[in-house]
Amino acid sequence: MALTFTEMEAITSDYFMADNRKAVDIYFNDSFFMDLFMNNKKGLWERPNGGKKIRIPLSYDGQEGGFYSKQTTLSSDDKESINAAFFQWKHVYGNATVHRLDELENAGAYAEVQLVQSKIEGAQKTARKKIAQQLYSASGDGALELTGLASMCFGAAATAYGGIAENDLVATDGTKPWKACNTTTAATIALSVIRSLRSGAKISDGPGGKPDVGLTTEALFNIVSGILQVQQRFTKDTSVKAGFTHLVFEEMLIAADDYCPTGLLYVLNSNYVGFAIHEQGYFSRTPWGDLLPSGTPAKTLKIFWDGNLICSNRKAHKGQSGLT
Repeated sequence: MALTFTEMEAITSDYFMADNRKAVDIYFNDSFFMDLFMNNKKGLWERPNGGKKIRIPLSYDGQEGGFYSKQTTLSSDDKESINAAFFQWKHVYGNATVHRLDELENAGAYAEVQLVQSKIEGAQKTARKKIAQQLYSASGDGALELTGLASMCFGAAATAYGGIAENDLVATDGTKPWKACNTTTAATIALSVIRSLRSGAKISDGPGGKPDVGLTTEALFNIVSGILQVQQRFTKDTSVKAGFTHLVFEEMLIAADDYCPTGLLYVLNSNYVGFAIHEQGYFSRTPWGDLLPSGTPAKTLKIFWDGNLICSNRKAHKGQSGLT
Protein backbone atom coordinates (compact mmCIF):
# COMPACT_ATOMS: atom_id res chain seq x y z
CA MET A 1 0.00 0.00 0.00
CA ALA A 2 1.35 3.43 -0.95
CA LEU A 3 2.40 5.78 1.81
CA THR A 4 0.00 8.56 2.75
CA PHE A 5 1.07 12.22 2.82
CA THR A 6 1.00 12.10 6.63
CA GLU A 7 3.33 9.11 6.68
CA MET A 8 5.70 10.74 4.17
CA GLU A 9 5.79 13.91 6.24
CA ALA A 10 6.61 11.86 9.35
CA ILE A 11 9.46 10.09 7.53
CA THR A 12 10.79 13.42 6.25
CA SER A 13 10.60 15.06 9.68
CA ASP A 14 12.52 12.14 11.20
CA TYR A 15 15.11 12.39 8.43
CA PHE A 16 15.71 16.09 9.10
CA MET A 17 15.53 15.90 12.89
CA ALA A 18 18.02 18.08 14.76
CA ASP A 19 20.48 15.35 15.78
CA ASN A 20 20.80 13.84 12.30
CA ARG A 21 24.03 15.46 11.17
CA LYS A 22 24.19 13.28 8.06
CA ALA A 23 21.11 14.98 6.62
CA VAL A 24 22.68 18.40 7.22
CA ASP A 25 26.21 17.51 6.08
CA ILE A 26 24.95 16.37 2.67
CA TYR A 27 24.59 20.03 1.75
CA PHE A 28 28.25 20.79 2.41
CA ASN A 29 30.41 17.65 2.11
CA ASP A 30 31.14 18.09 -1.60
CA SER A 31 32.63 21.59 -1.60
CA PHE A 32 35.30 23.08 0.65
CA PHE A 33 34.01 26.57 -0.12
CA MET A 34 30.45 25.72 0.92
CA ASP A 35 31.57 23.97 4.09
CA LEU A 36 33.83 26.82 5.20
CA PHE A 37 31.71 29.84 4.28
CA MET A 38 28.18 28.45 4.50
CA ASN A 39 28.27 25.61 7.00
CA ASN A 40 30.89 27.13 9.33
CA LYS A 41 29.69 30.68 8.55
CA LYS A 42 33.17 32.08 8.00
CA GLY A 43 33.24 35.59 6.57
CA LEU A 44 30.21 37.74 5.83
CA TRP A 45 27.00 36.07 6.96
CA GLU A 46 23.74 37.87 6.30
CA ARG A 47 20.19 36.55 6.73
CA PRO A 48 17.87 39.18 5.20
CA ASN A 49 14.14 38.65 5.58
CA GLY A 50 13.19 40.29 2.30
CA GLY A 51 13.81 43.11 -0.15
CA LYS A 52 14.13 43.14 -3.93
CA LYS A 53 17.94 43.02 -3.63
CA ILE A 54 20.56 42.19 -0.99
CA ARG A 55 22.09 45.39 0.39
CA ILE A 56 25.74 45.08 1.51
CA PRO A 57 27.34 48.21 3.09
CA LEU A 58 30.70 49.33 1.69
CA SER A 59 33.42 51.40 3.33
CA TYR A 60 36.04 52.64 0.90
CA ASP A 61 36.61 56.36 1.09
CA GLY A 62 36.71 58.79 3.99
CA GLN A 63 35.31 62.27 4.52
CA GLU A 64 36.98 65.66 4.92
CA GLY A 65 39.65 65.84 7.64
CA GLY A 66 43.23 66.78 8.39
CA PHE A 67 45.62 68.54 10.77
CA TYR A 68 44.61 71.97 12.02
CA SER A 69 45.58 74.87 14.28
CA LYS A 70 43.62 77.66 15.99
CA GLN A 71 43.73 79.72 12.79
CA THR A 72 42.60 76.91 10.46
CA THR A 73 39.14 76.97 8.90
CA LEU A 74 37.76 73.46 9.14
CA SER A 75 35.85 72.08 6.19
CA SER A 76 32.28 70.89 6.70
CA ASP A 77 31.89 69.66 3.13
CA ASP A 78 30.33 66.26 2.66
CA LYS A 79 31.83 63.86 0.13
CA GLU A 80 29.30 62.03 -1.95
CA SER A 81 30.12 58.35 -2.00
CA ILE A 82 28.53 55.03 -2.85
CA ASN A 83 27.77 53.37 0.46
CA ALA A 84 26.39 50.00 -0.56
CA ALA A 85 26.41 47.30 -3.21
CA PHE A 86 23.19 45.57 -4.17
CA PHE A 87 23.29 41.90 -5.07
CA GLN A 88 20.42 40.13 -6.80
CA TRP A 89 18.66 37.21 -5.16
CA LYS A 90 19.55 33.91 -6.78
CA HIS A 91 17.28 30.89 -6.37
CA VAL A 92 18.12 27.18 -6.41
CA TYR A 93 15.90 24.13 -5.99
CA GLY A 94 16.28 20.38 -5.72
CA ASN A 95 13.40 18.08 -6.57
CA ALA A 96 12.30 14.81 -4.95
CA THR A 97 9.53 12.87 -6.68
CA VAL A 98 8.14 9.50 -5.63
CA HIS A 99 6.14 7.91 -8.43
CA ARG A 100 3.25 5.61 -7.67
CA LEU A 101 4.89 2.83 -9.68
CA ASP A 102 8.05 3.13 -7.53
CA GLU A 103 5.94 2.76 -4.40
CA LEU A 104 4.30 -0.37 -5.78
CA GLU A 105 7.69 -1.88 -6.62
CA ASN A 106 9.10 -1.16 -3.12
CA ALA A 107 6.87 -3.44 -1.10
CA GLY A 108 6.91 -3.23 2.69
CA ALA A 109 7.21 -0.32 5.11
CA TYR A 110 11.01 -0.54 5.42
CA ALA A 111 11.55 -0.39 1.64
CA GLU A 112 9.13 2.51 1.30
CA VAL A 113 10.89 4.50 4.02
CA GLN A 114 14.23 3.92 2.30
CA LEU A 115 12.73 5.02 -1.01
CA VAL A 116 11.47 8.31 0.43
CA GLN A 117 14.77 9.03 2.19
CA SER A 118 16.82 8.28 -0.92
CA LYS A 119 14.66 10.66 -2.96
CA ILE A 120 15.14 13.42 -0.35
CA GLU A 121 18.89 12.81 -0.30
CA GLY A 122 18.94 13.10 -4.08
CA ALA A 123 17.16 16.47 -3.88
CA GLN A 124 19.71 17.67 -1.30
CA LYS A 125 22.65 16.64 -3.48
CA THR A 126 21.12 18.35 -6.51
CA ALA A 127 20.66 21.66 -4.65
CA ARG A 128 24.21 21.43 -3.27
CA LYS A 129 25.74 20.71 -6.67
CA LYS A 130 23.88 23.53 -8.40
CA ILE A 131 25.24 26.00 -5.83
CA ALA A 132 28.78 24.57 -5.74
CA GLN A 133 29.09 24.62 -9.53
CA GLN A 134 28.25 28.32 -9.65
CA LEU A 135 30.47 29.53 -6.79
CA TYR A 136 33.23 30.12 -9.34
CA SER A 137 30.97 31.47 -12.09
CA ALA A 138 31.33 34.66 -14.13
CA SER A 139 27.57 35.24 -14.17
CA GLY A 140 26.47 38.85 -13.96
CA ASP A 141 23.95 40.55 -11.71
CA GLY A 142 21.01 39.75 -13.96
CA ALA A 143 21.80 36.06 -14.57
CA LEU A 144 19.93 33.21 -12.91
CA GLU A 145 23.15 31.74 -11.51
CA LEU A 146 25.18 32.96 -8.52
CA THR A 147 27.33 36.05 -8.86
CA GLY A 148 30.48 33.95 -8.39
CA LEU A 149 34.18 34.48 -7.75
CA ALA A 150 34.99 34.96 -11.43
CA SER A 151 32.52 37.86 -11.50
CA MET A 152 34.19 39.32 -8.43
CA CYS A 153 37.81 38.94 -9.55
CA PHE A 154 37.68 38.81 -13.37
CA GLY A 155 34.63 40.92 -14.25
CA ALA A 156 34.97 43.43 -17.10
CA ALA A 157 35.33 47.13 -16.26
CA ALA A 158 32.01 48.04 -17.85
CA THR A 159 30.11 45.18 -16.23
CA ALA A 160 28.28 45.95 -13.00
CA TYR A 161 29.10 43.74 -10.04
CA GLY A 162 26.80 44.18 -7.07
CA GLY A 163 25.12 46.93 -9.06
CA ILE A 164 28.38 48.93 -9.32
CA ALA A 165 30.66 49.18 -12.36
CA GLU A 166 34.39 49.84 -11.95
CA ASN A 167 34.16 53.53 -12.91
CA ASP A 168 31.22 54.14 -10.57
CA LEU A 169 33.45 54.09 -7.50
CA VAL A 170 36.57 56.29 -7.58
CA ALA A 171 38.59 57.20 -4.48
CA THR A 172 39.97 60.68 -3.81
CA ASP A 173 43.42 59.54 -4.94
CA GLY A 174 42.01 58.46 -8.30
CA THR A 175 42.15 54.72 -7.66
CA LYS A 176 39.17 52.49 -8.37
CA PRO A 177 38.52 50.29 -5.34
CA TRP A 178 35.71 48.39 -7.06
CA LYS A 179 38.02 47.25 -9.87
CA ALA A 180 38.26 43.49 -10.35
CA CYS A 181 41.68 42.29 -9.13
CA ASN A 182 43.30 39.53 -11.17
CA THR A 183 46.37 38.28 -12.97
CA THR A 184 46.07 36.40 -16.26
CA THR A 185 49.76 35.89 -16.94
CA ALA A 186 50.61 32.21 -17.36
CA ALA A 187 52.91 30.91 -14.63
CA THR A 188 54.02 27.80 -12.82
CA ILE A 189 52.53 27.51 -9.35
CA ALA A 190 55.06 28.40 -6.64
CA LEU A 191 55.19 30.00 -3.22
CA SER A 192 56.30 33.25 -4.83
CA VAL A 193 53.11 33.25 -6.92
CA ILE A 194 50.98 32.85 -3.80
CA ARG A 195 52.82 35.61 -1.96
CA SER A 196 52.54 37.97 -4.92
CA LEU A 197 48.83 37.29 -5.24
CA ARG A 198 48.24 37.96 -1.54
CA SER A 199 50.25 41.18 -1.67
CA GLY A 200 48.18 42.31 -4.65
CA ALA A 201 45.02 42.03 -2.55
CA LYS A 202 46.44 43.57 0.61
CA ILE A 203 44.21 46.07 2.42
CA SER A 204 46.73 46.76 5.19
CA ASP A 205 49.67 45.24 7.05
CA GLY A 206 47.58 44.85 10.18
CA PRO A 207 45.51 41.87 11.33
CA GLY A 208 43.02 40.83 8.68
CA GLY A 209 44.69 42.98 6.06
CA LYS A 210 45.64 40.17 3.68
CA PRO A 211 43.68 37.26 2.20
CA ASP A 212 43.34 34.36 4.63
CA VAL A 213 41.77 31.73 2.35
CA GLY A 214 43.23 30.33 -0.87
CA LEU A 215 41.16 28.12 -3.19
CA THR A 216 42.50 26.15 -6.12
CA THR A 217 42.30 22.82 -7.93
CA GLU A 218 43.51 19.54 -6.46
CA ALA A 219 46.28 19.33 -9.07
CA LEU A 220 47.71 22.74 -8.15
CA PHE A 221 47.17 22.14 -4.45
CA ASN A 222 49.20 18.93 -4.60
CA ILE A 223 52.15 20.84 -6.08
CA VAL A 224 52.00 23.46 -3.32
CA SER A 225 51.61 20.77 -0.67
CA GLY A 226 54.70 18.97 -1.97
CA ILE A 227 56.77 22.15 -1.88
CA LEU A 228 55.65 22.99 1.64
CA GLN A 229 56.25 19.51 2.98
CA VAL A 230 59.80 19.55 1.72
CA GLN A 231 60.40 22.93 3.34
CA GLN A 232 58.28 22.08 6.42
CA ARG A 233 56.60 25.45 6.33
CA PHE A 234 52.98 24.51 6.75
CA THR A 235 50.58 23.51 9.49
CA LYS A 236 47.36 21.55 9.64
CA ASP A 237 44.23 23.53 10.37
CA THR A 238 41.88 21.74 12.74
CA SER A 239 39.02 24.23 12.36
CA VAL A 240 38.00 22.74 9.02
CA LYS A 241 36.06 19.51 8.77
CA ALA A 242 38.27 16.43 8.36
CA GLY A 243 38.20 14.99 4.86
CA PHE A 244 38.81 18.22 2.98
CA THR A 245 42.33 18.63 1.67
CA HIS A 246 43.82 21.78 3.13
CA LEU A 247 46.82 23.30 4.93
CA VAL A 248 47.91 26.68 6.29
CA PHE A 249 50.81 28.67 4.87
CA GLU A 250 51.87 32.03 6.34
CA GLU A 251 48.52 32.36 8.13
CA MET A 252 46.52 31.65 4.97
CA LEU A 253 44.43 28.52 4.68
CA ILE A 254 44.98 26.87 1.28
CA ALA A 255 42.51 24.27 0.05
CA ALA A 256 41.52 22.21 -2.95
CA ASP A 257 37.93 22.58 -4.11
CA ASP A 258 36.58 20.14 -6.70
CA TYR A 259 34.57 22.88 -8.36
CA CYS A 260 37.44 25.32 -8.89
CA PRO A 261 38.18 25.56 -12.65
CA THR A 262 41.49 24.33 -14.06
CA GLY A 263 44.50 26.61 -13.70
CA LEU A 264 42.92 29.00 -11.19
CA LEU A 265 43.90 30.19 -7.74
CA TYR A 266 41.77 32.59 -5.72
CA VAL A 267 42.95 34.34 -2.57
CA LEU A 268 40.09 35.72 -0.45
CA ASN A 269 39.90 37.91 2.60
CA SER A 270 37.11 36.37 4.66
CA ASN A 271 36.37 39.73 6.29
CA TYR A 272 34.89 40.93 3.00
CA VAL A 273 33.24 37.92 1.33
CA GLY A 274 30.58 35.42 2.29
CA PHE A 275 26.92 34.58 1.86
CA ALA A 276 23.59 36.30 2.19
CA ILE A 277 20.77 33.76 2.54
CA HIS A 278 17.10 34.59 2.95
CA GLU A 279 15.62 33.79 6.36
CA GLN A 280 13.18 31.44 4.66
CA GLY A 281 15.59 30.11 2.04
CA TYR A 282 18.33 28.20 3.83
CA PHE A 283 17.61 24.79 2.28
CA SER A 284 13.97 25.03 3.27
CA ARG A 285 11.58 22.32 2.10
CA THR A 286 7.99 22.21 0.97
CA PRO A 287 5.45 19.67 2.23
CA TRP A 288 4.88 16.65 0.02
CA GLY A 289 2.38 17.50 -2.69
CA ASP A 290 0.40 15.53 -5.26
CA LEU A 291 1.34 15.69 -8.96
CA LEU A 292 -1.90 14.10 -10.10
CA PRO A 293 -3.30 17.34 -11.61
CA SER A 294 -0.46 17.27 -14.14
CA GLY A 295 -1.39 13.77 -15.19
CA THR A 296 1.44 11.94 -13.43
CA PRO A 297 0.55 9.77 -10.41
CA ALA A 298 3.32 10.85 -8.03
CA LYS A 299 4.14 12.85 -4.90
CA THR A 300 6.76 15.59 -4.90
CA LEU A 301 8.84 17.70 -2.51
CA LYS A 302 11.09 20.69 -3.27
CA ILE A 303 14.15 21.95 -1.40
CA PHE A 304 14.83 25.68 -1.87
CA TRP A 305 17.92 27.86 -1.36
CA ASP A 306 17.60 31.62 -1.86
CA GLY A 307 20.62 33.91 -1.58
CA ASN A 308 23.88 34.91 -3.23
CA LEU A 309 27.61 35.20 -2.77
CA ILE A 310 28.35 38.70 -1.47
CA CYS A 311 31.36 41.02 -1.24
CA SER A 312 31.87 44.27 0.68
CA ASN A 313 35.38 45.12 -0.56
CA ARG A 314 36.29 43.92 -4.04
CA LYS A 315 39.97 44.81 -3.94
CA ALA A 316 40.50 42.56 -0.89
CA HIS A 317 40.43 39.49 -3.15
CA LYS A 318 42.39 38.43 -6.22
CA GLY A 319 42.40 35.62 -8.74
CA GLN A 320 45.06 34.24 -11.05
CA SER A 321 44.40 32.15 -14.13
CA GLY A 322 46.73 30.23 -16.43
CA LEU A 323 48.56 28.44 -13.62
CA THR A 324 50.24 25.11 -14.28
